Amino acid sequence: MSFLDRVRVGPLAPLPPEEPSEEVEEELQLTLVEHLAELRGRILASVTGLVLTTIVSFVFTPWLVRVLLAPAPASLRERGLIFTDPTEAFFTYFQIALYAGVGLASPWLLFQIGRFVFPALTRREKAMFWRFLPLSFICFCAGVTFGYTITLPFALQYLLDFTIGGLLTPYITIGNYMGFVTAIVFWMGIAFQTPLIVLFLTKINVVTVPQLVTFRKYAVLGAFVIAALITPTPDPLNQALVAIPLWVLYETGIVLARIF
Repeated sequence: MSFLDRVRVGPLAPLPPEEPSEEVEEELQLTLVEHLAELRGRILASVTGLVLTTIVSFVFTPWLVRVLLAPAPASLRERGLIFTDPTEAFFTYFQIALYAGVGLASPWLLFQIGRFVFPALTRREKAMFWRFLPLSFICFCAGVTFGYTITLPFALQYLLDFTIGGLLTPYITIGNYMGFVTAIVFWMGIAFQTPLIVLFLTKINVVTVPQLVTFRKYAVLGAFVIAALITPTPDPLNQALVAIPLWVLYETGIVLARIF
């Protein structure tokens, strides 16, 4: 509508809606195709890295089995694990290699994720990502170490000694044992991300330090709830061994938020 037409119709007459031009539609479509191509490339690179690290892990899987069996009581190690299905040992072997491959490839996988989302991040957010990436890996390794050296020996000793006065004899399959062990160490590694999560939430202004202090009593309650979910035993000692470090990690997050 020209200026003269608008004058004839009246100054308050609404303008007709403008339809997007063909150039804009083509540009939007091209951008979507480019994003999908980028996503496909990142997924392909991630899968390739994971396959390579898993293949490498196959060589060390017998050693990993011995390492994962080490926290078990001496009676179980002497008796050995069993398998009750013809494919159980093979699939457990592959599962352990896959878990190890994921652990080895995790820096590469996080790098691919970061490269995909980087165009949508600001300079400050990019800097935060590179700071949090190595710290997250360190915290995860610390949680795995804590679960392996502290939580697992107590939990296994308690559960395998629960034989109802010697009426039962534990014969544990390799699939059940490895699933139990990997679940505990993995979730302990995730739980040890608590300081970084707290710090990140303060950095993006979701919560403040005074609010975190106010939420302390809920954090203690949540630590014991999480400990009850992670530890498979009803023993208060085992739950306290997990809940107290979680609470300390929450307090560590508050300290880091005050400093940084």
